Amino acid sequence: MLTGLYLLNHRSGRNGTPLDARHTNVAVEARKAGFDPVLFGYTDTSVDPRQYDCADPILTTYEGVMPGFSVGLQLDDRMAAWVQDLKARGYDLPEGRRSVYRAAPNFPGAENRGHSFSPTIFSAEHSETAFMANAALDYMRAHRNEDWFMHLVFLRPHPPVIAPEPYNAMYDPAAVPLPVRAASPEQESEQHPYLKYLLFHQREIGWYSEHFPSDLREIDDREVRQLRATYYGMISQVDDQIGRILDHLASTGEDKDTLILFTCDHGEMLGDHWMWGKEGYFNRAYHIPLIVVDPTATAEGGRGRIVSLHTEAIDIMPTILDWLGLPTPTNCDGRSLAPLLAGETPTDWRREAHWEYDFRDVAKQGPEKALGLSSDDCTLAAMKDDRFKYVHFAALPPLLFDLTKDPGELRNVANDTDYQAVRLDMAERMLSWRLRHAERTLANTMLTASGPIERNESRYDVMHRRSLSP
Repeated sequence: MLTGLYLLNHRSGRNGTPLDARHTNVAVEARKAGFDPVLFGYTDTSVDPRQYDCADPILTTYEGVMPGFSVGLQLDDRMAAWVQDLKARGYDLPEGRRSVYRAAPNFPGAENRGHSFSPTIFSAEHSETAFMANAALDYMRAHRNEDWFMHLVFLRPHPPVIAPEPYNAMYDPAAVPLPVRAASPEQESEQHPYLKYLLFHQREIGWYSEHFPSDLREIDDREVRQLRATYYGMISQVDDQIGRILDHLASTGEDKDTLILFTCDHGEMLGDHWMWGKEGYFNRAYHIPLIVVDPTATAEGGRGRIVSLHTEAIDIMPTILDWLGLPTPTNCDGRSLAPLLAGETPTDWRREAHWEYDFRDVAKQGPEKALGLSSDDCTLAAMKDDRFKYVHFAALPPLLFDLTKDPGELRNVANDTDYQAVRLDMAERMLSWRLRHAERTLANTMLTASGPIERNESRYDVMHRRSLSP
């Protein structure tokens, strides 16, 4: 989202994996238009260690800020500023951040509704979500008559799954559907060796619901429904705080010249396939929302449009730069969404959605040891079109799903004789996709007698001459 690059090019796919300093990003590029991009929240950018002495403490954390951003409010895992605010308001937090998400004790109805029905000990107005929105609003008020660029990153909805009142009770768990999954974790794990590894190592993710007393694979349907209902409540809380920000823009008139993009970095399994969190290869963890509000007249033709084309997180950066009148870097993998915003449907738009996942564990070697893989083998790439989804592993069997017949991705048909032609076609298309997007910073540049010539075919097929001669 921030570099406009696929994982195959930036390779910073896990918390703690450094981002090569040679890569640009949306903040660095926006500065070329005179903006000072300000971060509220976190980018969790692990710095390139080659630029620092080995004793530098910045090399002991993955919670760095991506170059190019100024910091308005950083809320990393410690959430120090927010925790201090709670303490100043009189909340008893003997273990600091560890105490924050404990449930209100003896909350009425929790014994019937489930553990996650109990709200947080802090009120909604004192939550980290409201704290973030307050900081952003203060910044906007202080810069009312200036151009500004904000990257506002709410933690929620995100584990631990617990919400303040009234959001804990906003959704009736009886109306919440149960997860889509096989009859048991054991049966589910038969789909693929990597899924088996994931399912039987979830005890390690106690952070998902920090003070939850049970193994998430063993809780009953009552607890599952309430966990999902509470998660919906967390979503609504973020919606309300974003609403405050949009109301402010409308009241000041700034909404008429502000580009707004709403999205997120990953989905949530919420018990589907017996999984909790964001890991794996299922659509639930990767299918994310995208809402773009372009106030300019050029977007009148597409206002209110729901786009069914395959858009990806890599399109965010070029869209912002396009709106600012800046060129997209040559090596950027994404495309500007401007034509879609204008109501157009480009004939050469991508036919599939693509994503990758790097599940290596360089430090502890968990999947490597369990699956007998090298770290470089611990990668997968997925491609989904309007009917099929193909998942290719570097060193494990592939997966193929017929999403028309099996939208829940419960049946792998990669080895079904009736689908061999589809599997081959998807594999060839994935290979072509990777070939087209492999590192190409200078691939479309040629030194000639007239000087360097660069062709950028990813967006407009326009030739730019940098030499003085025509």
